[in-house]
Amino acid sequence: MNIIKNSALVLSITILSISCQNNSQKEALAVSNTENLQVDVLAVTQVLKRYKDAIQALTTEGTTELFAEDAQVYESGGSEGTYSNYLDHHLGPELDYFESFTFSDYKIEAKVDLPYAFATETYVYTIKIKPDEEKGRQAKTIKKKGVATSVLKKINNQWKIISTHSSSRNTKKASH
Repeated sequence: MNIIKNSALVLSITILSISCQNNSQKEALAVSNTENLQVDVLAVTQVLKRYKDAIQALTTEGTTELFAEDAQVYESGGSEGTYSNYLDHHLGPELDYFESFTFSDYKIEAKVDLPYAFATETYVYTIKIKPDEEKGRQAKTIKKKGVATSVLKKINNQWKIISTHSSSRNTKKASH
């Protein structure tokens, strides 16, 4: 009878020990997954910040690597096609007209659900347009509140923008 009680006790202790090890492993895995997601969220925000910083520097240099080859760009309700098309026919030529392009009140919210990430950027942008007497263009300042939503995908261990849509509206003027 003691052998049966001892065997039952040893079996109970073994099961409890295995259960505790499994719980510890699950907790360690959960912590590891959370840390990995935080690293991915940081990497996603860095991709979007690099793009913003390039635009503020009035350059497109280094931005192609931030986008998947077939990434789609949408702006203010219109399709601009691939990022390459957007660079050649919209953004690239447009930057030549700007004296400055600055972002303020810039915020990013990103969520990772591997292999994708979903991000929303909110900001106010101010563009100072260069005058061009030949074309009859006067210096002008445009200030708008904007939002951009982007979908990124982890491709070959690198986050790439696969779709982005931005829109803007006039900022509200302070009432007197």
